[in-house]
Amino acid sequence: MAILHSLANAGNGIAHLLLTQRNTCIHATATAGVTAAGLLLDIAARDWCLLVLAMALVWMAEGFNTALEILADAVVPEHHPMIGRAKDVAAGAVLLAAIGAALVGALIFGPLLLLRLA
Repeated sequence: MAILHSLANAGNGIAHLLLTQRNTCIHATATAGVTAAGLLLDIAARDWCLLVLAMALVWMAEGFNTALEILADAVVPEHHPMIGRAKDVAAGAVLLAAIGAALVGALIFGPLLLLRLA
């Protein structure tokens, strides 16, 4: 039963992430678009693996960023420059993950799209 409780807690965390963070709309749209493009272009299994890992990395980074922000706000509710810096760094990590995922997508989809356009 402990595992069910843990899974419920994790589900609550995912729900909080999806319902409260505006950037999750961007991530969800990108995830849906990449998935649709992969299905339409019938990409190889190894490419699916790379795309899933890249998308998971972005979602994980967003989750860690949100968790850090919640924890920081609970510990020090008023503005603190060091906490602001930590939040900026965490947000930067999400951006880096998203840029990396976009590059993975470009490397996978770019050649396929060029072949179809030629």
